Amino acid sequence: MPEILPVTLQTERLTLRFLHASDTQALYTIHADPAVMRYFSGTAWTDPSQGDAAIARALDGYGNGSSMQLGLILRETGKLIGTINPHAFHAQNRRCEIGYALASAFWGKGYLSEAMRATLDYLFKEMNMNRIEADIDPRNLASARLLLRMGFQKEGYMPERWIVNGEICDTEYYGLLRRGWEAR
Repeated sequence: MPEILPVTLQTERLTLRFLHASDTQALYTIHADPAVMRYFSGTAWTDPSQGDAAIARALDGYGNGSSMQLGLILRETGKLIGTINPHAFHAQNRRCEIGYALASAFWGKGYLSEAMRATLDYLFKEMNMNRIEADIDPRNLASARLLLRMGFQKEGYMPERWIVNGEICDTEYYGLLRRGWEAR
């Protein structure tokens, strides 16, 4: 994909925008929380330089068109509370994958649903995606509920796909087609 140009999306309570260097500490704080990282394919961050590396990867992704990671900014405070990351774009097939992270203090308040709706709408309408995919740890019931609420369908299961911190973990695959999103 070509370079992804900066985008800002507004929801009722959030601003979704490209990440920048000033987000490093907040990003590190989110990913240093073992509860947030419980079902990721990596362990909780232990070094603030991991925030710098994540910002560098996001900037590279914008430039080479491989990812469009957006920070979830609380409109009332300006605080970064999470990210949503469309990535692995396949231009010919008009599909991508999506991942997300939210600071645990903000779980259960609908922020990810709000961010996901705005992001999916943008991906289908503005970027002309036909299919969006997600893979999650099947034990992450909150993530499964979010995906189903957004219209994703469970499409597959891969046992023992990841080994994280010595623990063997499975994967469930979910997919959302443009026609399913538009039919909502």
